[in-house]
Amino acid sequence: MTNRVVWNAIDLFAGIGGIRLGFERAFGEELITTFSSEIDKAAQETYLANFPNSNLFGDINDSNIKKQIPQFDICLAGFPCQAFSNAGKRLGFQDIHNGSRRGLLFFQIIEICSKHKPPVIFCENVKALTRHDGGYTFAVMCHLFKISGYKVVWKVLDSADFGVPQHRERSYIVAFRKDLDSSGFYFPEATNSSTTLRDIIEREAVPTKYYLSVNYLNTLIRHKAHHERLNHGFGYVIRSWDEKAGTLVCGNMGRERNLIIDPRQKDLTRPLHFRSEVNREGIRKLTPRECARLQGFPEQFALHRTECQSYKQLGNTVTVPVIEAIARNIKKVLDENYSKGNLEPLAIS
Repeated sequence: MTNRVVWNAIDLFAGIGGIRLGFERAFGEELITTFSSEIDKAAQETYLANFPNSNLFGDINDSNIKKQIPQFDICLAGFPCQAFSNAGKRLGFQDIHNGSRRGLLFFQIIEICSKHKPPVIFCENVKALTRHDGGYTFAVMCHLFKISGYKVVWKVLDSADFGVPQHRERSYIVAFRKDLDSSGFYFPEATNSSTTLRDIIEREAVPTKYYLSVNYLNTLIRHKAHHERLNHGFGYVIRSWDEKAGTLVCGNMGRERNLIIDPRQKDLTRPLHFRSEVNREGIRKLTPRECARLQGFPEQFALHRTECQSYKQLGNTVTVPVIEAIARNIKKVLDENYSKGNLEPLAIS
């Protein structure tokens, strides 16, 4: 009987587990996640609903929590992007939110991996990370990887090239330990760029609550006209079923920039929480499940019990098929180094 290699992973800044899911799809039974960390309580709920036996902890800044981290082979880290995003203040390492320097959370990855020396580190962040502060921020990050003993490769990929109809450009960083042969690693090429919103829209009419009220729609129209006068690009967008969505984000405008016209719902009785009638043009926002499909999550993936949190979490998470494609290529490097005797995984079953 042939021994089965099992790689151990930790999942930092885990969110709802999108990176973990992509790696588990790529590695199959050859991956176990032994430690997870996520500070947001609502995200923890969704994470545990989908990965119920997880060793899940809170704030990775807590030294007592860091003491719980076991040895591991793979570090997964979708560290917070708000400090570097074009949608935020772009304060970088100086960014403070609720008393916490979230711009410095990247340094937790360096501290943990410098101690444990895993074979590979995988990070995901916004496209703007590589250009922040004229490229200085990203140069510092790459330098810290290098002096910690890692070779760094990175690339910006668009989710729309990997089977989901959402334009979402993100920076992906892979750091291999310097003693390994990582020459065979490459970022994946596009696998499927042909999908459209039609592929993720519900097959039946959705409830009226997803349709915009007249008052709300008029507010959006005024808001867009105001910014057009200022030559800004802000405002709602109505997408054709045969095009791709714009990037999902966690705020309201992320939903309003991905509106569609869906005339299938004939009962336009005003929901109780609406302050005006439902619009008669059939304009609605995408449902949480449709947003989950835009991120490549499977139908059985449990969303948060509240829709507000679901929209927020799906805007903050990763596109699973992109992660999976990268993870498959990472696995090839790890397996190759194991077969050559350059690397011994923590578990063999």
